[in-house]
Amino acid sequence: MTLKETWQAPNRLGGLRRFAVAITVFNILGHTVFGFEQAWIQPFVAVGTAYFLEIAFELLDCYIQGHKPRFFGGWRNMVDFLLSAHITGVAVAMLLYSGTRLMPTVFATAVAIASKALFRVSVQAKSRHFLNPSNFGIAVTLLLFPSVGIAAPYHFTENLSNWGSWVLPAIIACSGSFLNIRFTKRICVALGWATGFFTQAVFRHYAFGSSLTASLLPLTGVALVLFTFYMVTDPATTPCMPRGQFLFGASVAAVYGLLMTLHVVFGFFFALTLVSLARGVMLYAQSFVKNPAEQGIAAQAAMVLAREMV
Repeated sequence: MTLKETWQAPNRLGGLRRFAVAITVFNILGHTVFGFEQAWIQPFVAVGTAYFLEIAFELLDCYIQGHKPRFFGGWRNMVDFLLSAHITGVAVAMLLYSGTRLMPTVFATAVAIASKALFRVSVQAKSRHFLNPSNFGIAVTLLLFPSVGIAAPYHFTENLSNWGSWVLPAIIACSGSFLNIRFTKRICVALGWATGFFTQAVFRHYAFGSSLTASLLPLTGVALVLFTFYMVTDPATTPCMPRGQFLFGASVAAVYGLLMTLHVVFGFFFALTLVSLARGVMLYAQSFVKNPAEQGIAAQAAMVLAREMV
C-alpha cells in the first residue's frame, strides 16, 4: 500500500460515531450548563428534518439506481446511516439563531441535506458531495434571511467562570485534534486554516491598520475553535493528501481575510462555501479534461491544482 493510499484511508465511521456523540453531549451541556440561548425545540426540529430528508433522498436514489437502501440490515445500520444527518442537524441548530422561529432552522437543515444529493462530483471513480452540508445550509440561510444571525459567541460559555471559558475551548481543541489525527486524518486542514488565519490577520494589520489583537482573538473563541476542528475539517468535502489539505485550509483563511476587508459579516461561513465551490468546479473540470498534454500549459496547471485538491 502506498503512502497516498494509507493517508486516504481514514476511519470515517469511527470518526462519525465519536463526532456525533461529542456534538450531542456538547449541545446537552450547552442547553443545561453553558448558556445556549436557542429554544430546546430547535435541535429536535433540525435533527428530525435531517433524518426525514436523509431517508427520503436515499429511497429516491434506490428507486432510480435500483439498489437496496443503505439503512437496511438492522438498527445498527440505521444508526450509522443517520450519523451524518444527525451531526448536520445538531450543528445547524447550535450555530444559527432565529429567535422563536423554527422555519429558518428547518430551511437551513433542508438545504444542507439537499446539497449532499444535488452537488456531487466523481472523485477516484466515486460520486462524492463537495459542499460542507451544515456550513452551506447556514450560509444560504444567512443570505436569504437577513433577520437570522449566528449564535452569539458569548453564549457558548455564558454560565461558566473565567477559567471555564478557557478550559472549554482547550478541551474542544484537544478532542478535535485527536479526532482529526486518529480518525479523519484532516489535521493538515486545521493547520492550514490556523496558519492562514494568523497570516491574514498580520497582513490586515500592516496593510489596513486593523488591530492585530482584535483580528486574532476570534480564533480563541469557542465558535471558531469548533469551526477549526469540526467544520472546516469535514473529511467528505476536503482533500485527502496533506499538501492539498493545507492549501484548502489556507485558502479558506485567505478568502475570510478578503471578506473581512470588504466588511462582510459571517465571513468564515461564506469563505468555506466559496472555497468548496471552487474546489468542486476544479474537480468537475478535471473529470472533463482527459489528456492535459493536449490542452496547453493553462490546462496542465489546472489539472495539477485539481489533483492537489482531491
